[in-house]
Parts: sequence; structure tokens; C-alpha cells
Amino acid sequence: MNTHDQILMLLKTRGPQTAQALAALMGLTAMGVRRQLEAAVEAGLVRFEDSPGKVGRPVRRWMLTGSGNARYPDRHAELTLDLIQGVRTLFGETGLEKLVAGREEASERAYRAQLAGKWTLDERVEALAAARTLDGYMATTEARVDGSVLLHENHCPISSAAQACRQFCRSELDVFRRVLGPSAVVVRIEHQLEGARRCTYLVSEAAPAGG
Repeated sequence: MNTHDQILMLLKTRGPQTAQALAALMGLTAMGVRRQLEAAVEAGLVRFEDSPGKVGRPVRRWMLTGSGNARYPDRHAELTLDLIQGVRTLFGETGLEKLVAGREEASERAYRAQLAGKWTLDERVEALAAARTLDGYMATTEARVDGSVLLHENHCPISSAAQACRQFCRSELDVFRRVLGPSAVVVRIEHQLEGARRCTYLVSEAAPAGG
């Protein structure tokens, strides 16, 4: 992956960044990174926003534009939307629910296999993130001081389908809760369809019964 693509990937997975932060992550000079960012701005892939800094000088943060995000495509978006509309037309919402349920069952089987032999909360969420990344979600985890774990999904490869059929989002949350087991509490705290940059799930240990 060349420098240009690495920068775009970091902006996709980490959100808005300063040139200095990107340079530190990549082991490059801030000036070199800034040149790459300016070229990406000219190409319409990146934009920036300035905010007040601590010493009066504004802090410039760079982020992907819509065109930049489009480099990480929605899988077969047009075909998927046509299929969803076709199922709705022919079989109604009941047929659509069956379609979602079939995908849900297949995902659950695959994720249970990935999580086999993982016992701690951290291990299970890491394994789930790895499985989701294989599915195109660019998933990462973030451990918190209270013992909970954040599961970030930096890309949604079924975004168009999810917008047309919100059952997909509900279904995925249900699958996470089942595969992580009754000892885990899973809450979605960021949602792309509600305007967030990514979907994020907070996973924590369930309180002991009777506690």
C-alpha cells in the first residue's frame, strides 16, 4: 500500500487526524504527510476543518470526503437494493424478515466458530472483530479502564441495504449478543444510520445474578 493509500486508510479507520498525528503513525515527516493531504484535497478525497488551538493557532484536522469514503465500497449496493425491493414486492415484509433471518443464522454460525475456545471478554470481542473485518467492516477494539471493550466498525459494506431495511442493523446487534453470550452486555452507542462516522458497540460484563 503506497503512502497516499495508507493516509486514506488511517483517516477511514481513525477518523479526523492532524498531519502531525498521521506522520507519527506512519513514521514520516509532517511536511511530507501534508503534501500528500493537499494532493488528496485537490483530488476531492480529503477535506479539512480548523479549530482553535491552545496557543491561539488553529488546529487543522483532515478527514475523508464523501468521495474518499466511496473508495471503500458498499458491496454490490445496486444489486442488493434491487433484491430487497423484489422480496418486498413479491413476499411483503414477512418475506424480508425471512431473508434477514437467513443471513442472521449464517452469520451466527460463522462467528460462533471464530469465537470457539475464547473465554475472556477481551478475547471474544477481539475474535468477533477479526471475523467482522473479514466480512468487510474494518473492525477494531478498544479496551477501557473499567474492563469494558469498545467494538468499532469503521466501514459498513452493506450500508445501502441497511438504509433500505433497518432489520439488518437490528439483526446484527442480536447476533453479537448471542455469540458473546449471556455474560456480556452489548449496547450500540454509535450508529452510522443516525449520522455517526462509524458504528460502535460497548461490550461489558453482565452483573452477577442477584447482584
